[in-house]
Amino acid sequence: MPTRDLDPRLLRAFVAVSEELHFTRAAARLYVAQQALSRDVRRLERELGAELFVRTTRQVTPTAEGERLLPYARRVLEAQDDLTAAFARGGGSGRAARPLLVDLNSPGLICGRILERARELAPDCELMARFESGLTGAAAEIVAGRLDVSFGRYAGLEPALRARLAQQPVRYEPMAVLLPLGHPLAERDAVPLGALAGESVYAGAGNPRTLEWTDLAHRLFEGRGIAVAPPAPLAVGAEEFGRIMAKNRTPVLAAVDFPAMPESVLRPLIDPVPLSPVSLVWRKGLVHPGVDALRAAAAELSAAEGWLRRPEDGWVPATDALIMMSLD
Repeated sequence: MPTRDLDPRLLRAFVAVSEELHFTRAAARLYVAQQALSRDVRRLERELGAELFVRTTRQVTPTAEGERLLPYARRVLEAQDDLTAAFARGGGSGRAARPLLVDLNSPGLICGRILERARELAPDCELMARFESGLTGAAAEIVAGRLDVSFGRYAGLEPALRARLAQQPVRYEPMAVLLPLGHPLAERDAVPLGALAGESVYAGAGNPRTLEWTDLAHRLFEGRGIAVAPPAPLAVGAEEFGRIMAKNRTPVLAAVDFPAMPESVLRPLIDPVPLSPVSLVWRKGLVHPGVDALRAAAAELSAAEGWLRRPEDGWVPATDALIMMSLD
């Protein structure tokens, strides 16, 4: 007979493996050793008296019992997140809300302006900036409870992940290309998308934290003769970025407000104007005055600056457009 009190950590391990179908990836997502994750899953199986996965050297597949458990486990974890979030606000106890961890993706982007305005709207809240570099990575941190809020392309996340998140559309952000100094297109004020035909453009391929960005690049480049550059080690810091640009001379897909980098120039893309859909994303059920302030700040700036108006020649995937017209 299964125990009455299941450790939520065991359920979190089970859900991660169910969604990743890979113990190594699930362990990386939860920031635990693979051996520890395997022990937690085996312990859960013993406590429930059921085998949850069929494991081979090539794949991990849920059993019928594993598939039956998954919706229950998600509901338990969501209830736990809701409980934690409700008491994080402080209620009527007089306690201040806990610090809210806000991922801005990279320094210098419009997310930083939203955070600054939110701090003005809620001066008693501690809103702490983080830089996770990619919504896919940040979203995993959010559902694991190690991060609260992020920004990025919500439509690019897996459906199972989106089911545990809420979002508010913020901006259709025009896209650009970062070109190495001396590149034939660097002298132009703007770069027509067709001018990149034959080029190989870096868009984070191989980086598991930015899958939504690489997917957007594939959709944009399809049928236009532009290749997504193969995986490469991630350059960390402006100095290292400049060195890599000078050495490899590979154009990089970026947003128009991407910060200035050495050995390169940023040029907006046109004909059509590709748009990166940006949403404010947080864990479903999270109740915190900082989230309220961020949502108000995002709505205020978006309305004042027309961030959700699409240009006539703007390009965006149809699935993204539908999601950007809705509120979760």
